[in-house]
Formats: sequence, C-alpha cells, structure tokens
Amino acid sequence: MTPATAVITGVGLAVPGLDGAEDLLRPPSAGGGFEPATGLKGREMRHKDRASRLALRSVEPALRDAGLLADDSVYHGPAPSTAVVVSTNFGNLDSVCDFADTIAEHTVTGLSPLGLPHTSSNVIAGWVAIRYGMRGPNITVCNGGTSGTDALYWARNLIAVRRADVVVVIGVEPDTEPAARLLADGSDRPMLDGAAALVVESAEHAGARGARPRAVLTEVVRESGLSAAVDVALKAHAGPVGLWLTAQGTSVPALAGAADIGAVPTVDLAARLGHCSGALGVLQCAAGVAYLAGGGAGSVLSTSGGPDDDAATALLLTATGEAS
Repeated sequence: MTPATAVITGVGLAVPGLDGAEDLLRPPSAGGGFEPATGLKGREMRHKDRASRLALRSVEPALRDAGLLADDSVYHGPAPSTAVVVSTNFGNLDSVCDFADTIAEHTVTGLSPLGLPHTSSNVIAGWVAIRYGMRGPNITVCNGGTSGTDALYWARNLIAVRRADVVVVIGVEPDTEPAARLLADGSDRPMLDGAAALVVESAEHAGARGARPRAVLTEVVRESGLSAAVDVALKAHAGPVGLWLTAQGTSVPALAGAADIGAVPTVDLAARLGHCSGALGVLQCAAGVAYLAGGGAGSVLSTSGGPDDDAATALLLTATGEAS
C-alpha cells in the first residue's frame, strides 16, 4: 500500500496580540489580536484548565479554515477517523500542583473527584475530542524542546498508514505560576501563553471534499544532532529552501557540515514570543504555512532541539504540487 501524503488544510492561533498565522511573520503591532482576558471566557470554557481553553480557542479557527466546521460550530469531518495530537510540556502542571498541595494540606479527603480528570496529561486532547466528537486516536506528546515537531511526526504517520483521514495537531503552553517557576533562568524572558492548531489531512481525503491544501508535510526527521536532522530532511526534497524557522540559540556555524543553507532568511519565533516549549514546532509549522500561502518562494525548513536536548528535529514544508 502506498503511504498517503499529508497536507495541511487549516491553521488557527490563540496567541495574545495575533489575529492569524501570517502575524507570526510580521513585526509586532500595537493592539488588536487575541485577548485571553476575554477570549478564554464563555460557557464552553467552564471547568477547564487554561491550556485546554487555549487549545479549544485555536482549534475552532483551524477547523473553519479547513472548511470542516458548519455555521452552527458542529464538526462535519469524518469523526471516526479524526485524530487529535497535542504537544505540551507544561499543559496541566498547574492542575497537578493544585492536587498535590491539597493532598499535602488535607489528605485525599480534600480532593474533588470532578477535578481528577484535569490531572491526566491527556486532558487537553480529551477536551478537544469531546467538544467536536472526534473518535480517532487521541495522543499527547510531552517530549521537551522537540515536542511540537514530534507531534507532527505522529500526525504524518497516522495519515501515511491510513490510521486517520484527518489529524488535528495542537501545540499549547499556558503561562502558569508552576511553569514560570520551572523555566525561571534569571533572564526575565517571557513565556508563551497561547496555542496553535493545524488540520493535517490526507491529500486524497482533502481532494475528495474539494478542500484546498495550504502546504505539504513533506518530511519530519528526528536525529541525535541538528546537522544530521537537517541533512536528512533536505535530501527528501531537491528544491531550494526559502525560509528557515530556527529554534533559539541555533546558529549557522553550529550546522557546519550540514547542507548549505547559511544564506537562507531565518525567523526565530521563540525570540519574539518567549519560551514556546512544546508549542514551538506547531507554531513554526503554522508560520511556514502562512509563508507558502503568501506566495513565498522555495520550501520551508523548521528546526527544534539542540545541544541541551536529547535530540533535534527538522521539518520540511513544500507548496502544493512540489512534494517529491
């Protein structure tokens, strides 16, 4: 059986101050965009942790962008074969800490059974699946600096082996007090408080329903080092790279010996948004889709992980019709 090609048909963001993925490639503007103080309120937001609310706010525009959400906000995609893959490293840490504090102070008799589901690391993916009735595989990846790209790796595999026709991929990190304590390094560097969502779909399924693919998920590679990951990814596609979305701290000399991409324009989203952690790879992919949708030349390379992580990843996006 020939592996199915994975394409991206929808993008959604819930990042403070940004209206859409194209804003990831523009200079910051004053005012406007998503506002958590008002955007995370409403009936369907009740009794959910912050990360789940951010994720839900990013999924809705992604599904609308893909043409999979009716006017009444009902999902009309293939529910039995729609998967949800979430990437987050600190998503429900606040809920877990709250439970631990309650046990320390009151023993388990102080716990509320209604709050127990929030201590599951898969709670975000669960809420998204429940909200839209998606009954396919339901996965959360908590994998350090490469987590977001790893989530896209699993999405691509689910499509390739035809385990799912549609995969909703979400990268989310909430700016909570426990997460801020873990990330404190004395630099006052901010932490992302937001989410990005992508609708990844088999090209066959997208074509059958007349959807317009925004980009092709051509290659996702995980290697022990960044140079090796970049080399393997670029060998999958012979065309030039037009944009390189880097992870903070990545420098061209660090890739000496890898493919010649030293002259490619770079964008470092973590330098602008702060610690993106598990959301970074998905945010990078959203920015890459915006670049290609805007007529950007060449393919898009995104990288994450490095010397301080246990691995590095490289992802290659190409325009529709250019995948090799």
